[in-house]
Amino acid sequence: MKVAFIGLGHMGAPMSRNILAAGHDLVVHDLRRDAAAGLVADGAAWADSPREAGAGREAVVTMLPGPAAVEQALLGPAGLLAGMPPGSVWIDMSTSTPAVADRIREQAGPRGIAVLDAPVSGMAAGAGSGTLQIFAGGDAATFAMVRPLLAAMGDPERILHVGPHGAGYTVKLMINLLWFAHLTATAEVLTIGTRAGVDLGTLRRCLLASPAASHFIDRDVLSVLERGDYDEGFELALACKDLGLAVDLARVAGVPVPVSAAVEQIYRQARARYGDAGGEMLPVKLLEDLTGIPLRLPAETRPAAETHRPPRPAYPMRLLRSARPFRPFRPGLTAPPSPSNQPSLSAPQE
Repeated sequence: MKVAFIGLGHMGAPMSRNILAAGHDLVVHDLRRDAAAGLVADGAAWADSPREAGAGREAVVTMLPGPAAVEQALLGPAGLLAGMPPGSVWIDMSTSTPAVADRIREQAGPRGIAVLDAPVSGMAAGAGSGTLQIFAGGDAATFAMVRPLLAAMGDPERILHVGPHGAGYTVKLMINLLWFAHLTATAEVLTIGTRAGVDLGTLRRCLLASPAASHFIDRDVLSVLERGDYDEGFELALACKDLGLAVDLARVAGVPVPVSAAVEQIYRQARARYGDAGGEMLPVKLLEDLTGIPLRLPAETRPAAETHRPPRPAYPMRLLRSARPFRPFRPGLTAPPSPSNQPSLSAPQE
């Protein structure tokens, strides 16, 4: 397939490399030409503008920082949309919003250009290995047509058609929002319990044996509890961007979200204190610093299974990371299934 890829950042570069490795005819563009040097050396062609990148292409993928960058690349001077031929497909894999895509689709439709929103989870590690999870929103026939292209970047079993236009953006934002809410609530619960006199390890084991168990408590929070690692693989600036988009979407949908708004403000406090490049789990440290209670498990008190647990991957949005099947809770069970058997809500991506 003749493909163009626009946006060669820490996600886009490995994603486009996988497209090239799969045998597709690839043209690339980025604001920084040097970002494409390795790809061009391996056989990709360079385009000087989004419009030039889209010329004669069957599909164009964008992986950009946010809605404003997407709109500029598509509709700005030398914009992509003006260069794409009828019958081609624009696939936006950025974390964006339905409203921006709606405006672009209004102009794409009359030109005979199909549109698919397909944001991803897995961050740089998944982008490099070609195992991203992809949430596609749009026409089912368009999705079926480009699925082989998506399979060059993602795990075929986790490339999901989630609904009509905009559904992919929405699903991605809701996953990110819930993961951030898990983090802030878990930090508070563990801090309250330990301040009240319960051993941290004991409290965590009790939570895991209860209906309040979650993949976050079982796995993700261990990077902090065991190693003081607040995950710099996903920056606070990006987390705040995604939370802002999620809260904006709630406003557009007419849904009051006091909890989500509070989570966003906690993240903005952490960003103000620790900087844009700080790790996504620094709201835990924010509470640690405010209370003087470091949430750490002494190595000698950790269960053997945990002391040998591999480090948490340095990327957010670890959604459905486990290959083990989901076993739903059924009435009559004394406790819900182990969180390790449940699909994991993972942290976010760019």
